[in-house]
Amino acid sequence: MKLYMVPAAPNPTKVMLYIAEREAAGAVLPVEQVVVNTLKGRHKEPEHLARNPFGTLPVLEMADGRYLLESLSIIRFLETIQPETALVRGDTAAQALAYDLERTVELRFANFVGRYVHATNSPLGLPADPQLANELRGSMGQALDYLQSLLADSRDWLGGEQVSIADITLQSALQFARFAKVDVVEGYAALQAWDQRYRQRPAAQSVLRF
Repeated sequence: MKLYMVPAAPNPTKVMLYIAEREAAGAVLPVEQVVVNTLKGRHKEPEHLARNPFGTLPVLEMADGRYLLESLSIIRFLETIQPETALVRGDTAAQALAYDLERTVELRFANFVGRYVHATNSPLGLPADPQLANELRGSMGQALDYLQSLLADSRDWLGGEQVSIADITLQSALQFARFAKVDVVEGYAALQAWDQRYRQRPAAQSVLRF
């Protein structure tokens, strides 16, 4: 299998961190990681568009030649390989809660971070939009308050004692903000401590560049 990705971008980073966490737990995932240079427009070239007509990353080419185009779909597929080391475990309710928390982080925070970065200091060179940036910053507030509250009981990770896919999604968004030299957790002490804690993990140190 091949994972087509670009370092530092949030959705590819999510899958890269997931793979690193699984491998740190002893899994052997047969995935070759292939960089697609978006700064040179490689994601818009016919070779990549044949994999994904939307031109986005990541893309997982499965062993049978079919493609998965969304990061969470890729993770859910990889969870079926050597499931004894899966990140999402427990009964049906526990697994539903794990995916629900990941979706909360993605939809109510990470998506806004991506747009905020491009409205303030876009790595793609997009023009700054201060008004939009202010609106997006306000939109992140409720999610930041919620995530901060999860850590109020001194737990290490968002879901409790074990790192979850929600932690991976959150760190992927924060790395993208750091890449653009944007601080989105200023004033949130528990989240800042969580960030430092996660970045010390071997999986994080093998993947994160910023």
